[in-house]
Amino acid sequence: METLRQKNYIPIYAENSKEAREVILNLIPLNSSIALGGSVTINELDIIDTFRSDKYYLFDRYNQPDWSSTLKCMRDGMLADYFLTSTNAISKNGELIQTDSGGNRVSSLLWGPKNVIIVCGINKLVNTWQDGMKRIKDFVGPLNSKRINHKTPCNISGVCEDCVTKQRICNFTSIVRSGKRMENSITIIIINEEVGY
Repeated sequence: METLRQKNYIPIYAENSKEAREVILNLIPLNSSIALGGSVTINELDIIDTFRSDKYYLFDRYNQPDWSSTLKCMRDGMLADYFLTSTNAISKNGELIQTDSGGNRVSSLLWGPKNVIIVCGINKLVNTWQDGMKRIKDFVGPLNSKRINHKTPCNISGVCEDCVTKQRICNFTSIVRSGKRMENSITIIIINEEVGY
């Protein structure tokens, strides 16, 4: 937590998912606009339906009639008041490591929304950014490809094959080394339990 603070993030500790959910609801004022990064962690917090109420404006990427509408929703969400997502790994040195298929999570985490809230279980804490990259390649990428049924070799084999298919799950990668450039815009909630993958 202290390392994250020194890197100019706003770190918040939550003992469990229920507490993290309460923290998020306290951080996001009513009537705020909210965009989401694709995230098993966020889904497991059971918070999305709360944001679908008339108390918020949700750019609801999960509730669109077709892919074209989904893309528009994600693009429009880059101007949201809050962007809520997870990351694939956080290093001991405070680096955030994330990979996307389409790039909306990586890009929105870096630029666009006024406030970014990242929720991360202890299962995503790694020693180095290189360990974070290995975690994505060996574990997270194949699991995500299977979860959303992308037509990739790793969906079948369970092993990254560095494919070049259109539905490749790991096209865009970012490593955020500190939050100093954007003053107080990235809040990181660390949950003291395994959440997501």
